Amino acid sequence: MSIGIFYGSNGGATESIAEQIRNAMDLEADLHDIADVNVDTFNEYSHIIIGTSTWGDGELQDDWDDKFSDFEGVDFSGKTVAFFGLGDQEGYDENFLDGMGTLHNAAVKNGANVVGNGWSTDGYEYEESIAVQDGAFVGLAIDEDNQDDLTEERVQKWTEIIKPSFQD
Repeated sequence: MSIGIFYGSNGGATESIAEQIRNAMDLEADLHDIADVNVDTFNEYSHIIIGTSTWGDGELQDDWDDKFSDFEGVDFSGKTVAFFGLGDQEGYDENFLDGMGTLHNAAVKNGANVVGNGWSTDGYEYEESIAVQDGAFVGLAIDEDNQDDLTEERVQKWTEIIKPSFQD
């Protein structure tokens, strides 16, 4: 089995969360900054974790945005995929974690078997998010701006949920 963690990070927060997830998983996983790899790199992995922050009024992080049209062509059939997103629920409450939702929707359209979705919206205060489907987040929701004191606990809880799917 091969595990790849792909993230896009402008200020380093998403990279830090990606590293925390890898450490909490306690499994061998390769970290990739999406700025430094071609989307063909997804083909090397059977199990993938994808992370992004949301910028402005719901836009993807810069490097994900640059590669999004190529990302939309990735075949995720037969791959186990989990998502995490960073956002600011107070400053951008009308599009909290939209970046995660955008990447999730594209991967699902291309056959991804998503795990780690169904993350509770309890404890978050926002108006709208395309990262919420069926009343829950499509992946791990992190707000380093307003709830950084909850990050470690959230990462631990979420990785415990997804880890069995990454051990097959």
